[in-house]
Amino acid sequence: MDVKVLGTGCANCRNTIALIEQVAKDKGVPVSVTKVEEMRDIVGYGVMSTPGVVIDGKVVHAGGVPSRAKVEQWFGA
Repeated sequence: MDVKVLGTGCANCRNTIALIEQVAKDKGVPVSVTKVEEMRDIVGYGVMSTPGVVIDGKVVHAGGVPSRAKVEQWFGA
């Protein structure tokens, strides 16, 4: 599963990456997490507020750290 976290490197972006990696590990889901920090690339996904999360090319979240429950849904309940 290809996961991109869109953001300029703020604390919320780092927390989002840590949460995604932890949930994926807990569920045994192999993920590749990439940070996207260039504003033109972030805006290219249509995300105006960060952090944003893109899974397999689809924007699934934008604006703030997602809840653990939401992240768990992305990786299957």
